[in-house]
Amino acid sequence: MSFINTKNSNGVLTIAIDRLAQKNALSLEMYKDLTSALMMAEKDDAIKVAVIKGDTTCFTAGNDLNDFLKGGSLTEAHPTVIFLRALVSFSKPLIASVAGPAIGIGTTLLMHCDLVYSADNAVFQLPFSKLGLCPEAASSAILPKLTGRVKAFELLVLGNKFSADDALQFGLVNDVVSPEELNEKVESVALQIAQLPTLSVRASKGLIIDSQKESINEVISHELKYFEQLLGSDECKAIIAGFFKR
Repeated sequence: MSFINTKNSNGVLTIAIDRLAQKNALSLEMYKDLTSALMMAEKDDAIKVAVIKGDTTCFTAGNDLNDFLKGGSLTEAHPTVIFLRALVSFSKPLIASVAGPAIGIGTTLLMHCDLVYSADNAVFQLPFSKLGLCPEAASSAILPKLTGRVKAFELLVLGNKFSADDALQFGLVNDVVSPEELNEKVESVALQIAQLPTLSVRASKGLIIDSQKESINEVISHELKYFEQLLGSDECKAIIAGFFKR
């Protein structure tokens, strides 16, 4: 079964992560389905905007580590890498709806969304150093621009959890509402965008992001080299082995 559900309505494609028993942890197959959903939205002229969401208790706890480790080298053919490239190249507005845990990729993918709305129960974390790894998804370049260098170092290296209000202060999210209000808030904004002149919206996004795409993709490639080296290190292997024992 697929754990990525899509719904197309009124020009809005909603992409829902639905694997709550595993806290919406992303498997390689789920990455493939997320990429397929973005590609479908890209090609369908009737779709004006895409929304990525979990539910009101959980966005995603990050990678399914056991499955991720079976995926082989982090080449351009790896499902996770393909998804990251699709995120960067996506030319239509992308909105994130975040509640509950947003861990690892659950936080870094938000840096590639055009609007991010959070419930006040959201918990963000970038625990890469705790796992013996390094930043991913160009977060090493994007986050310092949002928060400043010293705060970015704190978030990416100490890797402590932070709240929705913190994320708002850092410029990572646009607004914080209650879990009960989140879906209505995001749907309202998505419909508002869908009703705007299509060419104008896409031109505006292009002007905001296109000049940065090449450098973002270069950063992703640079991070991947370090990430793969660290993934094969004895230190990282020991940490991950301990994680599975717990």
